[in-house]
Amino acid sequence: MRFIKLHEDVKVPVVKNVVYAAKLIWKADKWLPLGYVIALASEKFFSLFIQNILFLKTLLTVIDSNGDFHAYARYLFLFLVVSVALKALKWYGYYLSHDATKKVLQRLNNQLFEKAYTLDIGCYEDPKFYDNYQRATTVLSDGYFDVLCYDLATIAGDILAFVAVIVTVASIAPMYLLFLLPVLAVFAVETLKSRKVYKRDLEMTTNNRIKAYVKRTMFLRDYSKDMRTSNIFLVLLHRFDAAIKANIKILKEYGVSLFLYSMLSAMCSEFLPVVGTYAFAGYQFIHTRTMTISGFSVVLSAINSVREATWDIAECFDELSQMALFFNNLRDFFDYEPQIRDGGKEAGSFETITFKNVTFRYPGADKNSLENVSFTLRKGETLAIVGINGAGKSTLVKLLMRFYDATAGEILYNGVNVKAYNLESLRGVFAAVFQDYKNFAISVNENVMCRECSAEDKRTAETAMRQSGAWEKISAFPKKGDTVLTREFEEDGAGLSGGENQKVSTARLFARDFEIAVLDEPSSALDPVAEYKMYENLVRATRQKTVVFISHRLSSAVLSDRILVLSGGRIVEEGSHAALMARNGDYAAMFRKQAAAYDGKAGDIDA
Repeated sequence: MRFIKLHEDVKVPVVKNVVYAAKLIWKADKWLPLGYVIALASEKFFSLFIQNILFLKTLLTVIDSNGDFHAYARYLFLFLVVSVALKALKWYGYYLSHDATKKVLQRLNNQLFEKAYTLDIGCYEDPKFYDNYQRATTVLSDGYFDVLCYDLATIAGDILAFVAVIVTVASIAPMYLLFLLPVLAVFAVETLKSRKVYKRDLEMTTNNRIKAYVKRTMFLRDYSKDMRTSNIFLVLLHRFDAAIKANIKILKEYGVSLFLYSMLSAMCSEFLPVVGTYAFAGYQFIHTRTMTISGFSVVLSAINSVREATWDIAECFDELSQMALFFNNLRDFFDYEPQIRDGGKEAGSFETITFKNVTFRYPGADKNSLENVSFTLRKGETLAIVGINGAGKSTLVKLLMRFYDATAGEILYNGVNVKAYNLESLRGVFAAVFQDYKNFAISVNENVMCRECSAEDKRTAETAMRQSGAWEKISAFPKKGDTVLTREFEEDGAGLSGGENQKVSTARLFARDFEIAVLDEPSSALDPVAEYKMYENLVRATRQKTVVFISHRLSSAVLSDRILVLSGGRIVEEGSHAALMARNGDYAAMFRKQAAAYDGKAGDIDA
């Protein structure tokens, strides 16, 4: 097996990755590679052998042997028939492959999306993962699968023609085969060249990701106001220019070596074979008179066919080597096994969740985000988790829903470690709204229900939006809940404010049947009064349910049964609102400070 060595400790198997990619394509739609084989094998064999060699040799032989015109015309007619047949075969092959390309891209993109859906949340917080993911998606976005089939079919057609030409030349004079030996060196040279190209592209990945980010950001509505009211545009433009300059520097570093490889490849594939063949054929034809005009013409035409076939094969091997390295990234992506693994146990009805001496540190972080946290959440309880930014509130929720596993300690669901449960069944217990909420360019109803909606679903969505406070705004639209959010794809789509978007996102929780509601600062874009009303509706809608909510606005914590106060990743206080106010500790100090900021409104709630 042939390997491309990227650096000292990494080797990438080219043949193995090409075979891997070919299997993916064959499974998705076998007519993509077969169509190209039909089209290109017929095209290459016809142009390089039948037309340039066989037909020429046949006609010149007729002339050399003083044959009559009728024989010449018969061969010419036969050539016409073969030409038309192979052209039709070529057209049919391309038709099959072009039709199959769309199906292959659809199926493989779906596989890529499904794989991305199963990745650990931690992958999305790892820059190295994004680099690998970009290289994996490049395989599909840049049409590498299509090019792979094209190259393999080209190689098959060229080899078929190459063998036929070599046999023909050998029948004239075996000596000419010696002049083709330098051609074999082309494949080694192109392999070394592909290694350089891949290393160059690998070094440019992060810069290309920066460029793509800036390009994307420039056209996003969410960033348009900040762009026009600050100097952030110049900062991004500077980063874009810096990425380009960094890429130019990388290109220059590899430019000379790639040029030398290209020159050496051209020398082996063109200069030595062509000059050698022309010189020896001229010597035989002019000096020794041992070659006929037909033989001389066929040999010269043959060397051009061999040169063209060799160059095609070398270029295809070069492309295959480079693509194989990118297929390695795709293979790594598909082979990635989540660290958060399923257990076999189905999560039953919720009774308790217990954090038992839980400590957690994010991968690559210098310190723990949570330190020795212990508490129990019971069925029907409303629990508020409060604290300043960075206290560990959101991290606790990520562990609660098992987006991460604890570094130390354990989390128990109904007395059993959460690792024992099936992930889908465990997470199905929760209905969550996160602080970095997202709505999508689909209808409001679909955003709330998270599926295509029936008439009953639309009624459920309306009730949920009434409870979240979104319906007042949505009902004013001509299409009401059928209005598409954003105008990216629909001219009559609607743009919502941050608070309105957040209310729509929160409505998802009211629309679901759940056992535990988790709200990670879902009211950050709401004013204090709207926030308090939303929590009132939530408490009313979730009677007999369990609710966990995080908020830096302590007025909403009044509605909870119990409050956990986090600081520096530790629980520093715990109790009801009244008990914590009576304790006059950190919670009471924060509450009074916020109450003063709201001109007495929070104080009225406290009263």
